[in-house]
Amino acid sequence: MPPLKIKDKEFASRLILGTGKYDDLDVMKRAFAVSGTEMVTVAVRRIDLDAVKEGKTSLLDYIDAGKITILPNTAGCYNADEAVRAAQLGRAAGFSDLVKLEVIGDRKTLLPDTEQLLRATETLVKDGFTVLPYTNDDPVLAKKLEDAGAAAVMPLAAPIGSGMGIQNELNIQFIMEAVTVPVIVDAGVGTASDACRAMELGIDGILMNTAVAQAKDPVKMAEAMRDAVVAGRLAFEAGRIPKKPYASASSPVEGVVR
Repeated sequence: MPPLKIKDKEFASRLILGTGKYDDLDVMKRAFAVSGTEMVTVAVRRIDLDAVKEGKTSLLDYIDAGKITILPNTAGCYNADEAVRAAQLGRAAGFSDLVKLEVIGDRKTLLPDTEQLLRATETLVKDGFTVLPYTNDDPVLAKKLEDAGAAAVMPLAAPIGSGMGIQNELNIQFIMEAVTVPVIVDAGVGTASDACRAMELGIDGILMNTAVAQAKDPVKMAEAMRDAVVAGRLAFEAGRIPKKPYASASSPVEGVVR
């Protein structure tokens, strides 16, 4: 299976995990290990950056930096200025130029503020960031984000933390047609079958947090997600048979001696 490519970076795993909502950080660490993930996202605003600078124990100590790339995110930001500031603080604290850009527009649904998201993308790209914006399932906006310099687009499958699975497969397919950068589905996955189905559509990667962190057994769910992502991607690459309304014999009758 070819790697996931984001600009000049390559990742063997197409599964990206979040670091929130775990009841136990040791469990989180074990979940990361069995998942095979090579990238995890960390909310800049939820990390005590001063403590990190001082070498005090933090969430980051439970992430194997030798194997896993940290993807800072701007969760909790509600306008472009807040998001840009959070990204810059993360870089100043030692994170890379990678950033998962979130600019939320509604506290109930946690849907993006698309106008502010596009503005923040333009600003951060000019500032040298590799921007991965979390967006709604709008192919028009996805194209605008690519044109603004986004290194990937991250459309939601369903509202954050909902576990509803992909609610609009057609729009995800339209997004894949509209852009040339990687399409990474973000938010809404509930279980392994959701992840497998998403990958079968041909997306480049998938990011999830709640589905693993809040599972009854996060480590087992992480393992299931690992296998689901691989299976879905391989099925996409293999190419499924066409759907037909009637039966078709597995052993053709042509040439059979009667």
